[in-house]
Amino acid sequence: MPIPEEVTGEEIDKDVRQELQSLPKTLAEDVAKNLVMVARLIDEDPEGAYGYSKVALRLASRVAAVREAAGFAAYANQKYSEALAEFRAARRMTGTTELWPLMADCERGLGRPEKALDMAGAPEVQKLDKAGQVEMRLVAAGARRDMGQLDAAIVTLQSSELASHAVQPWTARLRYAYADALLAADRADEAREWFAKAVEADRDGSTDASDRLAEMDGVEFIDVHDEADADVDAASDTSADEAETEDVRTDPDNGGADKAETDAAKAETDVDKD
Repeated sequence: MPIPEEVTGEEIDKDVRQELQSLPKTLAEDVAKNLVMVARLIDEDPEGAYGYSKVALRLASRVAAVREAAGFAAYANQKYSEALAEFRAARRMTGTTELWPLMADCERGLGRPEKALDMAGAPEVQKLDKAGQVEMRLVAAGARRDMGQLDAAIVTLQSSELASHAVQPWTARLRYAYADALLAADRADEAREWFAKAVEADRDGSTDASDRLAEMDGVEFIDVHDEADADVDAASDTSADEAETEDVRTDPDNGGADKAETDAAKAETDVDKD
């Protein structure tokens, strides 16, 4: 797959670059460039990111960072079985538990919420940092909802992290999940309150909490660009109609035909009079 000239491979994290040092220099550079492309595209073009991840995987399948990147790319494309296999491989290579929540969510994606809940109660969760534990809580709540256990999902999300006024990178998503669960349980007033709190914490637009809140308040958004386009189209149609009318009035051929018909009618009238 083509790689832009400005991509050098130096853009990757230094820890990943260090992992690649086990490879021959030229190969390491090629792998690094493909990993950069995965990181660049995974949000906006997950299919493209997946393609670059497959190239990196073919070049260096024994590098944990490559297996992890391949897992993320597969996950972004909802290829949960493939993502789970790559995450497991990366975990075997590194021995870390960072990918545990993602692996559990892959189980959900594969229609196995019970397995995800088992993982939420495993000892590995205690080894996660705070962000990882919150992520695991979100996955567990999602698994409860998959199983139709709305009240249990709500209880799962109730935690000191949810109650905290401090804003962390995961705060908006946690509040959003809680609001969404409340709404699903027909607790609309509480849901609105938590959607509003999610908006307050959502500094980078990671959720659509503002849209959900507006929807609950009955606010309807009008796309200004679409409205402007419609006005332009309407104006164009009007101009076209006016131009067509003007053509009929000024067309010499048409005017001549009309005059001929008028003259013929006049002549016929004169004959009748005679």
